Amino acid sequence: MVPRTVLLRANDEIETLNYSGFRDRLASHLADGRRVLSCFGTPQTEAPTGPPVLHAIVLGLTGLEQFCGRGTPGDEFPSLSALYPQMHCFEREIHEQFGLSFPGHPWLKPIRYEGRNLGRMDDYPFYQLAGKEVHEVGVGPIHAGVIEPGHFRFMCYGETVHHLEIQLGYQHRGVETLLTKTPPRKLPPLVESIAGDTAVPNVVAFCRAWESLCGVPTRPGVEAVRGIAIELERIAMHLVGVGGLATDVAFLPGSSTYGRLRTAIINLSMRLCGSRFGRSWFRPGELRYPFGPKEKDDVRATLQLVRRDLALINDLFGKSQSVRHRLETTGTVPTALARDIGMVGMAARASGLTCDLRNELPAGVYQQHAMPLVTEPAGDCQARAVVRLREMDESLSWLLRVIEDLPDVGADPPALLKPRANSTAVSFEEGWRGEVMHAIRTDAQGQIAHYKVQDPSLRNWFGLAQAVRDNAIYDFPICNKSFDLSYCGNDL
Repeated sequence: MVPRTVLLRANDEIETLNYSGFRDRLASHLADGRRVLSCFGTPQTEAPTGPPVLHAIVLGLTGLEQFCGRGTPGDEFPSLSALYPQMHCFEREIHEQFGLSFPGHPWLKPIRYEGRNLGRMDDYPFYQLAGKEVHEVGVGPIHAGVIEPGHFRFMCYGETVHHLEIQLGYQHRGVETLLTKTPPRKLPPLVESIAGDTAVPNVVAFCRAWESLCGVPTRPGVEAVRGIAIELERIAMHLVGVGGLATDVAFLPGSSTYGRLRTAIINLSMRLCGSRFGRSWFRPGELRYPFGPKEKDDVRATLQLVRRDLALINDLFGKSQSVRHRLETTGTVPTALARDIGMVGMAARASGLTCDLRNELPAGVYQQHAMPLVTEPAGDCQARAVVRLREMDESLSWLLRVIEDLPDVGADPPALLKPRANSTAVSFEEGWRGEVMHAIRTDAQGQIAHYKVQDPSLRNWFGLAQAVRDNAIYDFPICNKSFDLSYCGNDL
């Protein structure tokens, strides 16, 4: 049985429209308030240099819906971004990768890199504000901390930010091309390296897509262990994120304690699978490490200690007036704006949106053990911190419930899998930042013809740019850390 978070279709069974019909269908879904989870292009099989085939994945009333748009030479695609800003990143990426024109797009600038020139980038078209009192502040791409590269261009009046432009692409590695050309048996380590802090959701999304293509059912126990791994990663990354916020606002008890607790979680992962980041735990059709009484006892004991200490430090963090003074009303993204620009994940939930695939499309262990939805209405840095604190509490309680009901799960031998020919599998997983997507399309020989990856950061970088408007420039590090986005996940 294909999980609810996976779409599996023969290529010729996917509804295919012309560009005009595709645009009308997409606009209709957007007008009805549907969530467009992804929109991307693939080359035409018979004419690789022609207009791309456009693919849309929409979360409809009954689940995932997929449809395609096929163009002819010379076709354009009138932009939807002016009416529906959440489409801007998709249209920019398609234009960048395939050269398709989107007339009416507010600003069709690169997402990652200029055209196909991987070794260089022409002058980036930065937005400019006029006025003698306006000044620009450029930060990056090389930063003072040990972090990933990205350039931030602030347009300021005094210390107030009027506009932030974010230029990324410095970590573009050609991930999708590499995944397309790599033999399937060698894919998992590459998938786990797309974004090092999101290894588990990426490999689980890949496994589900590949298993669906190969017609391999997954044991319920394996699905449960996958959920356990995802939630352990969520707790670990929320701990390091809130710890970073505590450091930025000089709340030193939180800085030290959250870091210590994160170490306890990732060391638990090391004992369970040999990797602190959950790598090599899962392969398609395969659980590589058993999960029995010893592992359950270890998880139970560790989580109970973490939950005890977490409650104490969360109480101090929440009651600290200095913390609240720095975080409240800083970097606010109102609910309507977050919805309009298509924010996802924990940043969207902190702006009052209810987008969480664990609730919208519960699959695997999330069907048997529901995960409570956590939202906050304010949309500021405080709300994003509180969402992470509350999600840690919910994940800890959820994990302790799941291991009590979970029978012993043995390891699987390596599976030899052969995918269906001329088929497409699209798989989603709710990682700690938000929804991760892996889409695999096979050709007539069953080989991978196209591999598409989407990290939630692609949708949320524009949210960070909106959050800092009318804020003081010295609050940018707090805003940036509260979103906690991935540079390499965006750059691929």
